[in-house]
Amino acid sequence: MVADRWITDWEPSQRFPLYTRANAGEVLPDPCSPLAWTVVWEPGVVQGWADSQIECGTMNRDEFAMDPPEVVGMFGGYLYINGSMARLFGARGPGLTPEMIDLVYFGAHPDVTPYQAELWHDSPSNTAKLAEWMGGVMTNVDLPELIVDQTKATAVRNGRPDLDKLTDQQLVERMRSFIPFIRELFCHHLSMTAGTSIGMGVIGAVAAAMGDPTVALKLITGVGDIDSAAPSHALWELSRLPENSPEFAAGFHRFLNDFGSRGPNEWDIRSDTWETKPALAMALIEVMRPAVDSESPALRNAKNVEQREAVTAAIRSALGNQPETLASFDAGLHSAHLYLSGRERAKTNIIKVIHEVRVSARELASRHDYTPSQICMLLADELDAFVSGPDEFRARLAAREQQYLELFDLEPPFIVNGAVKPLGEWPHRGSARAAASVVGDVLQGVPGSPGKAVGRARVVLDPADPFALEPGDVLIAPITDPAWTPLFVPACAVVVNVGAQVSHAVIVSRELGIPCVVSVQNATERIPDGAMIEVDGNTGTVTLL
Repeated sequence: MVADRWITDWEPSQRFPLYTRANAGEVLPDPCSPLAWTVVWEPGVVQGWADSQIECGTMNRDEFAMDPPEVVGMFGGYLYINGSMARLFGARGPGLTPEMIDLVYFGAHPDVTPYQAELWHDSPSNTAKLAEWMGGVMTNVDLPELIVDQTKATAVRNGRPDLDKLTDQQLVERMRSFIPFIRELFCHHLSMTAGTSIGMGVIGAVAAAMGDPTVALKLITGVGDIDSAAPSHALWELSRLPENSPEFAAGFHRFLNDFGSRGPNEWDIRSDTWETKPALAMALIEVMRPAVDSESPALRNAKNVEQREAVTAAIRSALGNQPETLASFDAGLHSAHLYLSGRERAKTNIIKVIHEVRVSARELASRHDYTPSQICMLLADELDAFVSGPDEFRARLAAREQQYLELFDLEPPFIVNGAVKPLGEWPHRGSARAAASVVGDVLQGVPGSPGKAVGRARVVLDPADPFALEPGDVLIAPITDPAWTPLFVPACAVVVNVGAQVSHAVIVSRELGIPCVVSVQNATERIPDGAMIEVDGNTGTVTLL
């Protein structure tokens, strides 16, 4: 029986008491394994998260604890974003509000409590620093630091030694050696994520002032150079080749080398990726094979690019007699494109390095007859003792794994506000299912990718088992990370339980030319599998036909 607290759990902050699973559920949808949390997350990702808050100007180092940083929470094994601190970005950022941040990052979930201002939130020095940072976001021509990161991350992958020739201690040291780089990479990733809101805010304001807020989505569709869309394009090309051909074999080998770090729940080193379990990628290819060539993601994207360019030209023409507004619009549009692309590149870079921790841990597991899951039940400070006596950990890790797996049966609260209930009081998953919708019902979500589509709903809960999805169906998913997004290619539209306008699902949908609606609460329960539905990515609605 799982205890009232998990071994990696934190205490909630009293200064920043509001936490949310929104967006955190896209990064770590499942409980994070102990080894991933204590080797990758606590010393690397979370510290980089705090570094970004300080560098951008949202916070001063003395305003929050650093051991551990209060930027996130870990409750019941689940990652939480500190909503109080995220809202401070809106409170202190010039031209921003906490409510704007809620919409961009948290969607329209009904459990998000209203922002309450406090006197100390007002900080002219932080606002001035944020103004300088935001000015850079609006004027940067490119993001050379991400190219440097990309080169270094690729070198880490290509420089992987023969792991079976390393000693146990060398494997452990290899895992630890990536922590500083992971911290640096995540600092860049979070800065990119925050930066997306600036340009998007400008073009959203211009679109609203012109009387058509829906054109804002069309302006950030088909922007190109989205690293996280590249695997979908590569899988599509492989699906056009005969499975037993030499060309397919060579292409699949290149795919695993280039994109093998991606997979379901890829931020946790316990999870399989396309390299460690190639069958995951093969399943995605098989779902694409029946699609006709005209459904190519490149052709879909070309249509969206054409639409974007037409909308952009129309707005620029309409603003021709307002030079200041036109200049602001052009700067905002360039910034939005640059930072949306940068966010996905930054994520791709860090996932590639985290994968090197994963393969080292798996090598350590295999030589001592442990499963990948069991090795990930270790804590970072147990690694040296494990090397000295691996057999002494068998009973401990087996018991810990059993408790860890029990966490999957719990439904984490969407909001934590100052206190966490004992795990024994958390509801079990499926204990309160949402009622199924009926013909005529209109489900409201957040507009993600523009366009309309009508198709048969296919509820897919596991990207490793996508075979019910056929070309022309609407994919209904609980969450979408890069392991899911190749399923967008045969689908005519995508509906997701969670997410917001900078969600991974949304950005990739725009590149693949597919209507997308996110933050449709309990969509996988409310939309009957097989129902005919209409998805309107412009208004964020899903109608049961």
